[in-house]
Amino acid sequence: MVFVTKKPDAEKKIDLLGKAARDDACASPWPEQFPIRQSRAISFPPHLRSTIYTSIVPGGRAIKLFKILLDSNCEMDCRYCALRSSRSAERCRVEPEELARIFIDLHRRRLVEGMFLSSAIPGPPEQIQERMIKTVEILRRRHAFRGYIHLKILPGVSEEAVRQSCRWADRVSVNLEAPNQKRLDLIAPRKNIREGVIRRLTWAAEEARREAKVPAGITTQFVVGAAGESDREILLSSNWLYRHVKLRRAYYSALRPVPGTPLGNFPPPPASRQNRLYQADWLLRFYGFGLEELPFDTGGALPEEIDPKLAWARRHPDFFPVEINRASREKLLRVPGIGRISAEKILSLRRENKINSPEDLKELRIPRRRALDFITLNGKHFSAGENEAGEEKRQLRFEL
Repeated sequence: MVFVTKKPDAEKKIDLLGKAARDDACASPWPEQFPIRQSRAISFPPHLRSTIYTSIVPGGRAIKLFKILLDSNCEMDCRYCALRSSRSAERCRVEPEELARIFIDLHRRRLVEGMFLSSAIPGPPEQIQERMIKTVEILRRRHAFRGYIHLKILPGVSEEAVRQSCRWADRVSVNLEAPNQKRLDLIAPRKNIREGVIRRLTWAAEEARREAKVPAGITTQFVVGAAGESDREILLSSNWLYRHVKLRRAYYSALRPVPGTPLGNFPPPPASRQNRLYQADWLLRFYGFGLEELPFDTGGALPEEIDPKLAWARRHPDFFPVEINRASREKLLRVPGIGRISAEKILSLRRENKINSPEDLKELRIPRRRALDFITLNGKHFSAGENEAGEEKRQLRFEL
């Protein structure tokens, strides 16, 4: 049974729909969005504090993002979701005209710079998608808004709805939630991956290529740890999408058990698992690794204690040491602690000078304790001399 609020006022609706967007795992990709710091949130009206996030948009710029659902009523009954139809919750909806007016007012007051618009599915997906498209079209046409908009495409909508979504948004997303149909059946039995999701991703990719639209690309998201899936299953799926659909990126969102759902008492995955998936994802996209090279164990899990690049290096002593002053970019990127930026710095620096000592690495901001065991400098080996575990705990970032 769906519980709907009785004519809430505008502020109440925005607060409810903002909190619903926060609680909906498939509307909350990480690490794209971070809550506004408490000290800054105090300056926002109370009903807006659940809707405005600091977001890192493509290109690395941080903006204040208005994240909201158009409707929090839902006929679906996904086992992990706070908005599932059988869960008691206060719900509401907002009309396109009203939401566009609220957003543009916030934008003119410089409280927000962009929008992430999603929705639960209260009925036929096509109808709610049309309402989301109308909201964005009003912003673009009537209010001449040219800022960033990320628009969710619902599974099962028509090709025309996908085309119109791509026409108005900077980024669109269609969320898989699980890596394959077997796993999806366990958490969202009414959804179909191939027909409902992948076909929409493919349409969006074709539209983006044909019309040079969706400049920030197409994304998807997985709910990690909800269906007993392995890391290998997840990365097999995202790697296929990168190669065949030209996906811009996949998000991996750890299960957050919600009271009142079948998975409410389900143990969430370790905090490190989400981070390891992102690190492995970067190895596939930017570091030249193949899926078969990732250091999965026999159950398809990535190592918890160390990052996957370091795990690969330890398994391949025959590849090392790498001579810093002669190695190709591809070889440098296999060294733990050397990322894309530092590899380019090494290639640039050694055109004029050799890298002679560990202190030179420090100048390049390369973590020496991670790199020294795997490299030589002019044929000389320098031992790291310390266990890298302490640095691993401090360095939760993607510069591998």
